[in-house]
Amino acid sequence: MSVAAIIQARMTSSRLPGKVLMDVNGRAALEQMLLRVGRSKRLDEVVVATTTNQTDDPIVDLCERMQTRVFRGDEKDVLGRFLGAARDAGADALVRLTGDCPMHDATVIDLCVDRFLASECDYLSNVMPRTYPDGLDTEIFTRRALEKTDQEAQTDYWREHVTTFIRDPENPGGFRLEVVVHDKDCAHLRWTLDTAEDLDRIRRYFSALPDGFSWLDALKIAPEIDQAA
Repeated sequence: MSVAAIIQARMTSSRLPGKVLMDVNGRAALEQMLLRVGRSKRLDEVVVATTTNQTDDPIVDLCERMQTRVFRGDEKDVLGRFLGAARDAGADALVRLTGDCPMHDATVIDLCVDRFLASECDYLSNVMPRTYPDGLDTEIFTRRALEKTDQEAQTDYWREHVTTFIRDPENPGGFRLEVVVHDKDCAHLRWTLDTAEDLDRIRRYFSALPDGFSWLDALKIAPEIDQAA
């Protein structure tokens, strides 16, 4: 199976507009994320899925500078946009990531990809239940499952939230689901970027850690970082 990561990113976040391009240790948050995700040994390609809105032109500019494939689609139909990016990449398996996770870790992605490829499931994630820090969310599913979802998921809610139809245990699709659980519950840690407080916390992590730090490195200093909040 060829595997592509698709990162959803846009500038018009309601809680923290422009967050994906905010400065984190001298680089845009999305740039930091692309560099970290790019260290994966299991991904054949990384694609950024953004909207056709003019406000997202800076995201496209960043992707072009970093030589990262970018796909533009409808802002509201996130499922359709994601599928368009998947078709553009031509991958068999898709890793769904969101652009507000600059601390994401390639080793977590690779672990999830390995588990997915070794199983016969349609969908695998590390968020059901969550045991990894919020900000390392990784979902993987087949393109066939995504195509089926696009055909059958017609409500606005399902179109806005890409994987809710697949994950719904009562959905008619009958998808086979798997989960990756860490042996230590770290779900209380918040490493995602959604508020000004999140941005300040993430900046402290990047300032305190060396380039290319692992999520386990960040875990060691989490009590210190959180205490300083």
